[in-house]
Amino acid sequence: MPEKSRFRILIGERNPLVVAALGDMISRDDRFDLVGSVQAGEAFLRAASASTPQFDLAVLGWRLSDMDAGAVMTEMQRRSLHARLVIFSNDHDIAILKQCVRLGVQGFCYQFDDPAILFDTFVAVANGRICVPYLDVSKINDTPMSRLTIRERELLSVLADGWTNLQIATRTGISENTVKYHLRNLYDKLDVRNRAMAVALYAGEKNRGRV
Repeated sequence: MPEKSRFRILIGERNPLVVAALGDMISRDDRFDLVGSVQAGEAFLRAASASTPQFDLAVLGWRLSDMDAGAVMTEMQRRSLHARLVIFSNDHDIAILKQCVRLGVQGFCYQFDDPAILFDTFVAVANGRICVPYLDVSKINDTPMSRLTIRERELLSVLADGWTNLQIATRTGISENTVKYHLRNLYDKLDVRNRAMAVALYAGEKNRGRV
């Protein structure tokens, strides 16, 4: 890119106040041009799929009006779309950062970071580098599901299929009390309180292709 050209930035964020504040900061920095904003993930995907992209990088809030940024990145992979992304999260949840790294994000910042960190991240990503907070890469794939044994995964799968404790006991040849014991261990490993929460967690991980 020529030395004097500006990096074109597209904002994806559902909160108008965040868009206004971020847009104001971008407009005051002569390294960048704000080319627009979208509130929905589908709108961003349409912009990213244009034959001639109108932006050099996009800054996406974690929660858009119709999906989260993880779903956006997953859909980009499915459609073979390529865009330089910086996730701008207001949620200090390490699981979100891990998910973004697994999905190949190039940049990640928190909304409470110093603005200088955000703009340094913009420049790094626009220049083809990766800029994310420190993360122990050996633990990127650590999820509650990764702590389960094969038998526990099978048990969770039949729970998701709607099996009752009695059905599980009958079909596996163990007592209902033993089934309850295994379920308690399963809930403890997943850090959930009941069957519904366990099934919801399983469904989420399955949708992300991790089970």
